[in-house]
Amino acid sequence: MSDKNRLGTEDVKKLLFSLAIPAIIGQLVSLLYNMVDRMYIGHIKGIGGEALTGVGVTAPLLIIISAFSVLIGIGGAPRASIKMGEKDYEGAEKIMGNCFVSLIGISIVLTILFLLFNEKLLIWFGASEKTLPYALEYIEIYTLGTIFVQLAVGMNPFISSQGFAKISMITVSRGAIINIVLDPIFIYGFKMNVKGAALATIISQAVSAIWVIRFLRGDKTILKLKKKNFKIDMNIMKPVLLLGLSPFVMQITESFIIIAFNSSLQKYGGDVAVGAMTILSAAMQFTFLPLSGLTQGAQPIISYNYGAKNKDRMRDTFKYLIISTASYSVLFWLLMMIMPQFFSKLFTNNKAIIDMATSGLRIYMGGVFAMGVQIACQQTFIAMGNARTSLFLALLRKVFLLIPLILILPKFLSNKVFAVFLAEPISDIIAATVTGILFYRDFSSTLRSMPDSF
Repeated sequence: MSDKNRLGTEDVKKLLFSLAIPAIIGQLVSLLYNMVDRMYIGHIKGIGGEALTGVGVTAPLLIIISAFSVLIGIGGAPRASIKMGEKDYEGAEKIMGNCFVSLIGISIVLTILFLLFNEKLLIWFGASEKTLPYALEYIEIYTLGTIFVQLAVGMNPFISSQGFAKISMITVSRGAIINIVLDPIFIYGFKMNVKGAALATIISQAVSAIWVIRFLRGDKTILKLKKKNFKIDMNIMKPVLLLGLSPFVMQITESFIIIAFNSSLQKYGGDVAVGAMTILSAAMQFTFLPLSGLTQGAQPIISYNYGAKNKDRMRDTFKYLIISTASYSVLFWLLMMIMPQFFSKLFTNNKAIIDMATSGLRIYMGGVFAMGVQIACQQTFIAMGNARTSLFLALLRKVFLLIPLILILPKFLSNKVFAVFLAEPISDIIAATVTGILFYRDFSSTLRSMPDSF
């Protein structure tokens, strides 16, 4: 059975997990980009704690870079899948070509801006006099690799959206393995410390970017990158940008959230609290990325069958997706409640940071059990091309709930650091509840409006 029609014909349960498992592995491996850096940096003799905190402060800039790749990649890939479901492969290739050129243009602009203003931004993000030098060392090198991050992250969804989940996983895995190998060589062997971690990361991203481009121009892909599609057409890019706006807002507001967390924690708990937040953010990534992998497996199936008007396959795919995401989020929540100290010690040997991160994890991760519902429903809206609802839900959790709570709760509770951490679970639970209600209403309405499947 060819990859052209398996999205519309293969057993849904088997197909979902055949696409999701490589995507999950790819997401977990990609998590190693940041995790390995932080683990090695946190254990640098004499400066580990301050260096870890400094690199943690750069997170908003890294997220902003990634957010623009998500804007284009996650906005374009589902639309390409829908076009494939409609049998319009030429239209799908035009979408992919326009997205490729857009990513290159965005990379150039971001690189120039961050090289000019990175020091001012880092101070605003919560860097102190002690941690700023380490933050600058990391971000100055990382920024030079912006184009590799954009192309690797932004174009990889066009591989998985065609049903090539294993190829998508290999793309991420190659870069991550190179990163793991180069980190200790550059950090300890060449004594480059924080600079070595950044250099290892951009080299690994460059390898991933080259691999993606070669595949999308090769013989095995269904959709090909062609020069004739490299001219920007706003009639193509406008719906891509509208659909990508929701995941873009989810990512970009994550940087604002980290800024809000870091500035508040610096005020109430100093560098130790900011360092602990670096570990808490890593824990949240361990929650989010496997869930994202599951939704990546479901997205091409839902998008293709939405375009093909096959509501039975859409319904079955979502059923297996929600069961899987809900189960994972509950299991990871239990792990964080039982073993927070083990997780904290992975990143540093600084006792003060370990103690604060250990107590903070049980608070900060208290609403993670609800994240499975939030992500499955929100990403299904994106898969169906519903930009308006997915954007509202992205804004709800982070902008309307989390950021205000970070700023307001410390005014009412005596333990200020506890109050800042408490903002996360409150917003997670409220957002998941609202998302579930909206999704039940809208998804049912969408299915009723479609003809019966035969």
